[in-house]
Amino acid sequence: MGEHRAKRWVVAVWAGSWSLAVAAMGPAAGSDMAPGAGAAAPVDSSSRCLPAPAVPLPAPAECQRRFGIEPGRGEASMLEALYARSIEFQHRSDFVQASAALDCAQASAGGQAGGALEYELLRRRGVIDYRNECQVEALAKFKQALQLAQHREDRPAQSKIWNNIGSTLRRLGDYRGALQALMSSLELQRSLPERDSGPALNNIADLYRDFGDTDAAVRHYDQARAEFLRAGNATEAAHVLASQGVLALDAGQIGRGQTLLEQARGELDKAGDRTYLLRVHAELGRAAIARGDLTQAKRWTDSGLAIAAQAGTAVPAPLQLQAARGDRLRGQARAAQVRVQAALAALAPQDSDRPALLAELADDFEAQGEWPRALAALRDSEAAARALREARYDREMKWLQLRFETAERDRTIAALATENQVRALSLKQRTLALWLTVVSALAALLGLTVFFLRRQHRVRVAEAARRARLAEEVEYYRRAAADLGVDRARLQAALDSRDDAVLILDVAGHVLAANRSAGELLQHPGASALSGRAFGELLDESGAHRFAQALERLDESSASQRFDFRLGARRDALSAQLSESGQGEGLIVLGLKPAASATGVASAGADGVEHEALSVEPLSTEPPALADDDELRQSFRRALVELMLAVVEAWERSTGQGRLELAEKSRIWRVTVDDGRLRARAMERYLSLSKLPRQPRWRDVLRSGYYVLAECSLDESVRGELQRHVDAVLAYTRRHALV
Repeated sequence: MGEHRAKRWVVAVWAGSWSLAVAAMGPAAGSDMAPGAGAAAPVDSSSRCLPAPAVPLPAPAECQRRFGIEPGRGEASMLEALYARSIEFQHRSDFVQASAALDCAQASAGGQAGGALEYELLRRRGVIDYRNECQVEALAKFKQALQLAQHREDRPAQSKIWNNIGSTLRRLGDYRGALQALMSSLELQRSLPERDSGPALNNIADLYRDFGDTDAAVRHYDQARAEFLRAGNATEAAHVLASQGVLALDAGQIGRGQTLLEQARGELDKAGDRTYLLRVHAELGRAAIARGDLTQAKRWTDSGLAIAAQAGTAVPAPLQLQAARGDRLRGQARAAQVRVQAALAALAPQDSDRPALLAELADDFEAQGEWPRALAALRDSEAAARALREARYDREMKWLQLRFETAERDRTIAALATENQVRALSLKQRTLALWLTVVSALAALLGLTVFFLRRQHRVRVAEAARRARLAEEVEYYRRAAADLGVDRARLQAALDSRDDAVLILDVAGHVLAANRSAGELLQHPGASALSGRAFGELLDESGAHRFAQALERLDESSASQRFDFRLGARRDALSAQLSESGQGEGLIVLGLKPAASATGVASAGADGVEHEALSVEPLSTEPPALADDDELRQSFRRALVELMLAVVEAWERSTGQGRLELAEKSRIWRVTVDDGRLRARAMERYLSLSKLPRQPRWRDVLRSGYYVLAECSLDESVRGELQRHVDAVLAYTRRHALV
């Protein structure tokens, strides 16, 4: 259907967010700002980012009891333990407890709280804001900590804080400022006797990766890995290797990416870093799926799931996603659905992995033929991706607003300084001109802002109106298609009034309605039990074969078709006659009699099977005026063929699929097997005026048009052309009382 393009777009948006998440493995090296396993990425909220109310610092003894720290530790050991507990709470997204641990660290420091500990605590509180998606507040704390570190000339601390500032500016979309901050961190590290430039190099590589400069990213990743290995930090070196593997996968270098990821997996396994090990397993599963090796993909995902189960940790959403994707590709769509739904239940509402999981859930429903649920999941995926984009936009706008306010403040300060100089020189005219310029600039800026906002509002209103109109049209087409369908209650009432055995079938041979006589003759006294069943399933093998042949002959000719059959082990033979209802709605009337009454069945069209709208003999679908006027009749037939051709063309252009898929998914036209090849013969007869039946099923043609209009995402020109053909057919039907 038309939602495939939207699905690819949603998955592309998710791929970008996942690339950023995996790229964060690099900044994690030597830094406490990388997201932990399963950490949510909630949407920015002004209420969450507000400063916490001032409260008295807790007593050190209370801190020891609260965070389970053994008494008697030294001050330095106590601080390290509280820092570690704060990081643990950050990995669990419990930022309140993480801040409380830092409060305890400040309380435990005592007299040192105003020294180097002051800007270290500020930096760590900024890290908590960063992980809580409060980047603007985090940046303010980092800059305040940087000023204190610069005042004390603490170059290692300055380098670490510049690295934090670069990561924050990158999240805010200020790539130029981020690169400058990271280069400052790198220069400071290179000037130190014991340099630790791995984190800065890794963050610079991530930045080049965002720019799309793969060569520069690879070069800086190699440098970062070499620095970590030189420093003996094998875990962070493995993180960099994993980032390189993901970069290779994203660039389409599947073999190289798999090799790098397998090497990273071995190093992480040795280091015991299960958090990133599970993510590496997910990426290895993705690489195997990309190569089409579903067996290897299952081994990687199963191994990751086993590691998570053994460690008692939550399974990361990317690993669940790859496991579900492998299940679906191996034909286990139901198992994939269950897995994805379990993963979604464990995620936060605004987690960055939610759009991809919802898109996979849509694929799972689609594989099971549950189209409404697939479409609903796809819409949820698009909504989740849109929420993430809006959150990022809000963060960037907040940062731009802050920069604007800062620039305005600086400009105002400069203007005031100029004004003081002008006053000192008694140049009142210059002062007046300066203020007039300031006011004019502000007025122009305000006018441009108002104009832009009003223009954006008009665009949003117009887009909302267009979407509302489209939704109304889709709902109208679905109602129209339903109105042209079969009223089963009316069919059943008509059949129950008859004494002979009659069933009504759809074009695929499924029972729509049956009367009591038919139920008794078919050994199903409850006639309602036959509804929805395939009639061929009630017959023996030879009878089912003859029934299928009769349906195929009925597709080729509107003449009635007869065949005999037996019901399973029953010895009494029955005789059946198939014929079209003749009302242009694609229904098939099946009359039944014992084989002993074969002569009666042969004339079923005159002895009871033919009856009002359920007649065996085809009735004219055209009123007398149209039937008598050959020119009008030919115009009507021509309009039907043109409509069917337009339907097929619109379907193929919007979905990329053929007419056979249209027949299968719409369930309006019967699909048969011809010499081992699937065909939709009945529908193909409506694509040519020379093959069009004498009494066409114009209702099914209209239903096909309504189905494509309602279920496919069409261009405006294609939709307008198809609607024009539908209106042309409707004009004939309304003029001549066909509906």
